[in-house]
Amino acid sequence: MAQWTSAMGAAQLARLLTSQQDRPAGPGTRRPPAYRALADGIRLLVLEGRVPVAARLPAERELALALSVSRTTVAAAYEALRGEGFLESRRGAGSWTAVPAGNPLPARGLEPLPPEALGSMIDLGCASLPAPEPWLTRAVRGALEELPPYAHTHGDYPAGLPALRSMIAERYTACGIPTMPEQIMVTTGAMGAIDAICHLFAGRGERIAVESPSYANILQLMREAGARLVPVAMAEGLSGWDLDRWRQVLREAAPRLAYVVADFHNPTGALADEDQRRRLVDAARSAGTVLVADETMTELWLDEGLADGGMPRRVCAFDPAGSTVITVGSASKAFWAGMRIGWVRAAPDVIRSLVAARAYADLGTPVLEQLAVNWLFSTGGWEQAVELRRAQARENREALVAAIRRELPAWEFSVPSGGLTLWVRAGGLSGSRLAEAGERTGVRVPSGPRFGVDGAFEGYLRLPFTVGGAVADEAAARLSAAVRLVETGATGGGVEAQGTFVA
Repeated sequence: MAQWTSAMGAAQLARLLTSQQDRPAGPGTRRPPAYRALADGIRLLVLEGRVPVAARLPAERELALALSVSRTTVAAAYEALRGEGFLESRRGAGSWTAVPAGNPLPARGLEPLPPEALGSMIDLGCASLPAPEPWLTRAVRGALEELPPYAHTHGDYPAGLPALRSMIAERYTACGIPTMPEQIMVTTGAMGAIDAICHLFAGRGERIAVESPSYANILQLMREAGARLVPVAMAEGLSGWDLDRWRQVLREAAPRLAYVVADFHNPTGALADEDQRRRLVDAARSAGTVLVADETMTELWLDEGLADGGMPRRVCAFDPAGSTVITVGSASKAFWAGMRIGWVRAAPDVIRSLVAARAYADLGTPVLEQLAVNWLFSTGGWEQAVELRRAQARENREALVAAIRRELPAWEFSVPSGGLTLWVRAGGLSGSRLAEAGERTGVRVPSGPRFGVDGAFEGYLRLPFTVGGAVADEAAARLSAAVRLVETGATGGGVEAQGTFVA
């Protein structure tokens, strides 16, 4: 019986391998033999989760034709992978990917490191900061004081606690976007919100337009929902969206949904201006596309010029009734990732449909956490906590930017005016190989392809503003050491596969 559970076509595998382009070899750089380079490329795709474990690989002759190499080269690469434990074969059943004994099974992004591992490894995989104390403790205490009346009920609130729904609606109204509580549903984080939206609007096989690059976890969520992702390239630098491309995609592909992050885009940090927001909403309305605006980073402006009304109006301000735009918000980035409270703002009929569908998913969001967020909103604690978060992110951004410029002057990036991430072009090197080498030098980073569709952005890394001071200096030094490993061809087998969650 075959041991593989999926199949990888020769053309598809060739595209993924071709995307792994290192910069040209310099003097003294050691290039591996062709079979070794091919074996390393396939192993790296498995370690990244871009080729699944137990995926049947194409026959030697098929892959040789797709790559324009000899069959001997492919046969030698497959044999090397078998020897390292990354490939298994059986006569009549073909060859399929595997992981060596003792290595954790790759998932689909970088899992957060367990606390006990943080002493030896600097984790730049998750764009999340520690809780802004004392506000977390105060919010939980406030929630406990408000809990007794709710404890005498069934505790199931599929649309969210009425008090929190009203508070969120009031906050939108205060921003100049009139909102009723009936337009709000509280969810288990932004991921829970987008998962519910995808299941309601985009069944298996439906097209969803996404920014390219985009948030890795959302891309994977949509893939697992069976969506067909349609990438739309971002404009150059931090200038937001390319509206000509968006209009073309919405008109020609007619996607059911479009997912965008207008405020300090993850991973690039771009901030879309008001004209882009208005024009994208108009284009989506004309195409009949539902536009999902992710606002998880909205309050994390870092440059003072954006304070006191300097931020563009929210995307839903150009569709106040919610007929085209569905807005997703969250406490996880602006406050703390451990506070798994998100929300959806949409037309009342959409909210009713989402709530009805929720009966077959998670039923509701934890009451205590909802009370904690409501306490923050109603006491002014939220504003003070977010200001603390901004100050910390601003300090970390400055430290990381200075360290990268000092240790890795060939790397290119633009400093975003907010958010939590730096999108870096890694001097012509493969981001996947740098991420692999970083595991050996003691720093974890997600490579660019995690944020693209079909292997795009191989030359990029995402670096979050989660470390500062001496730790930022050490992270840059370890990344510099990883660069040296890649440049000298010292990367190879024996690197442990890691998990794949990217926050």
